[in-house]
Amino acid sequence: MTTDRSLVSFAMRRARLAGIGILEFGRVPWFLALDALKANARRRGGDLVSFANYDYLGLADHPAIKSAAHATVDGVGVGALGSRLVGGERLIHAEFEEAIAQFIGSEGCLTLVSGYLTNLSTISHLMGKLDLIVCDELSHNSIVAGAKGCKASVKMFRHNDIGHLRSLLKECRANYHNCLIAVESLYSMDGDVADLPELLKLKSEFDCWLLVDEAHSIGVLGERGRGISEHFGEDPRRIDIIIGTLSKTFASCGGFICAAEQVLLMMRYTLPGFVYSVGLPPVIAAAAKTALKLLVEEPERVAMLRTNTRRFLEGARQAGLQTGTAQGHAIVPVLFPDLKSTMMASEYLLDRGIYAPPIVHMGVPQSLPRIRFFLSARHTAVEIDRTIAMLAEFSAANAVPSTAAANG
Repeated sequence: MTTDRSLVSFAMRRARLAGIGILEFGRVPWFLALDALKANARRRGGDLVSFANYDYLGLADHPAIKSAAHATVDGVGVGALGSRLVGGERLIHAEFEEAIAQFIGSEGCLTLVSGYLTNLSTISHLMGKLDLIVCDELSHNSIVAGAKGCKASVKMFRHNDIGHLRSLLKECRANYHNCLIAVESLYSMDGDVADLPELLKLKSEFDCWLLVDEAHSIGVLGERGRGISEHFGEDPRRIDIIIGTLSKTFASCGGFICAAEQVLLMMRYTLPGFVYSVGLPPVIAAAAKTALKLLVEEPERVAMLRTNTRRFLEGARQAGLQTGTAQGHAIVPVLFPDLKSTMMASEYLLDRGIYAPPIVHMGVPQSLPRIRFFLSARHTAVEIDRTIAMLAEFSAANAVPSTAAANG
């Protein structure tokens, strides 16, 4: 029998292995056009409440951001038109990078056109075959891909388990030239926070470099949203590499690296994801720079986000919903016992004007499906309470185990 080795056949097999068979569960909850959902809700005389978007500070459609974007398009056009090294540099690039570095408290900053690319390119560029990379097992795929994309040895430590990390370093560190510890600050699937003070101790004790991905923590952690260093009262310059994104708090897209000036000087001329990629489009930089300005000038947005997240988390737990290790910082997962109930719960909410798509084994372990709720400073107490009531109503009607039952 002849084996079909066509690309189509390969893609079908790969899809089955990836679990895309989950599309058989009723209405597909992904790739729904948010603007269409909102328009349909308005036509029915209601509103759509979305918990699917990481617009943490409610800046996505702020008039000042839209005005800055319009002005930049009128002034310099849309695209950077080239790699910054060979013709794509614009005045706003350096202005924006200086503003980010000043806000976070680092020596300098370098922006890239993709947040995912920022981790992948940075890690794979820095580490070589004589080096060791030690990652939290729940690190974002961009960290894992960067680690596996180079010749360095890679080891994973149990999520937020400082003791396990210490044991790995004690066992292996002496066998390698350089060692990079890579973690997220605020974990995007669970809503818990890395132990920065202990990580800094291990970095010093074992002579390592520390990379912290602050994609979800800028604008969220710390009194003024400056991230994990402010949250713990640590000097951000003690972190060798801070990775950030422009697609969350900054209501835009792209990524950035904060590090020592000498490190960034090297990266400007050698980092593949920067050198061989187009510069950040000026219109995007202008929008993100304006979002940063609003974050600095309106710290009450950070406080409102914190209030909303704690209301959601406390309400969910009081309702018996399982929220895992979430700590009340913008992200709250609600866990379900199986794939079917997770998909059904998401559809149940959507039918009632609440958009919160499920996260299944494409993004989390197969045994831990969930609906991940992104909170925003713009959510109201009524919206939060109604959503929790709908979740509790669904769970009761479908015999979903409560926290009390799970602990029982």
